[in-house]
Amino acid sequence: MPKILLIEDNEMNRDMLSRRLKRRGYEVLIAVDGAKGIEMTNSETPDLILMDMSLPIMDGWEATRKIKADPATKSIPVIALTAHAMSGDRQKALSAGCDDYDTKPIDLSRLLNKIQAFLGED
Repeated sequence: MPKILLIEDNEMNRDMLSRRLKRRGYEVLIAVDGAKGIEMTNSETPDLILMDMSLPIMDGWEATRKIKADPATKSIPVIALTAHAMSGDRQKALSAGCDDYDTKPIDLSRLLNKIQAFLGED
């Protein structure tokens, strides 16, 4: 069962997305800020990370940079989740080390396609 770390501070987004992912057979780990997300990435070694970019304590940009700078975790795919759909935000996410980018509100089928592609699932 693939393990997905969802780093999201908004309880409603977290609850909705984690339930939908669990129903599709994923193990979902949850962190509510960037610092906790890095800690859980190191302790749990998820198969993929869904990273909200607007987080307390440490934002998603900085958390992603730290995850990607660590040889032990740099190969874990990170998909940025952001309500910031401004031009340049996709490039900013990719520059921070994210492997892909998706906007909120979440289009579940589009996000699932990205998750499955990174995890090598059909």
